[in-house]
Amino acid sequence: MQETAKKGASSNAVYGLGFVGAVIYFISNATGFWIGVLGVLKAIVWPAILVYEMFKFIKA
Repeated sequence: MQETAKKGASSNAVYGLGFVGAVIYFISNATGFWIGVLGVLKAIVWPAILVYEMFKFIKA
């Protein structure tokens, strides 16, 4: 029987913790229900937003 190791499991945990932290941050700063919903959507894509803003900052 062949055993397979799951690679990237620690990065999934880091992303999960980042997602939970982002959801808490965006919802706690929301001024209304739909802003809170938008915050959850932002929390899903926060790594892409981070990379985009970083590239914009370094003018790459």
